[in-house]
Amino acid sequence: MSNPTTQISTQLASTKGLTPSPTWLTTFLTTQRPTTPLPVLNQTACFRLLASDITTSLSTNAATCFPPDIHNANIKERKLVGPIAVQVLAVEDMSKSRWEQIEAIEALERGEGTKGREIIRVAATEEDDESGGVAKGGGPHKLALQDATGKRAYGIELKGLEGVGLGMSMGCKMVLRNVVVARGMVLLEPVTVTVLGGKIEGLHKAWKEGRKAELRAAIEAGERVV
Repeated sequence: MSNPTTQISTQLASTKGLTPSPTWLTTFLTTQRPTTPLPVLNQTACFRLLASDITTSLSTNAATCFPPDIHNANIKERKLVGPIAVQVLAVEDMSKSRWEQIEAIEALERGEGTKGREIIRVAATEEDDESGGVAKGGGPHKLALQDATGKRAYGIELKGLEGVGLGMSMGCKMVLRNVVVARGMVLLEPVTVTVLGGKIEGLHKAWKEGRKAELRAAIEAGERVV
């Protein structure tokens, strides 16, 4: 039988576009019982990866990361084949003013959502806890993305992505395939982006606590926050 490390790595790469580093996988397996069935190991490893910081948990190579010159605005357009795994560090709804974004975040904190112009009380579910209670509608959204090497780039929705919105969990994992980068901006649409979900607790808490303050400061300063 093949080594569990190889099997899990192959399975996650082929089904999720995630390639865990050998060090991360070895450490993960030390926390599991030797008799644990492989399908359970695969599921548990995936769950742990989605809750991890990919800069410490995923392998890196040129094909699965942003190019060094990702921000080069002189390159009109290019396609990145990937798969490139990224995590979301910040989100902004480009259709909403700063005050509207503050109000939307506060509504989500109160457990309220919107249905047309009507405010409704949204019952919390296990899925909401994982997704962060994504606000429906709005957009396009601008996302701060980070690859496994720590390189950052901005992405913007060309078409709405399920699971993306104000209130989404920071650290949410996405996999980009055949994605177009135009003038340094990653163009996001359902055909090229797979939203896997996940959450980095520390990152999410810090972003949630700081976002409203940043928006208010930007309003006062008259400068745009990204």
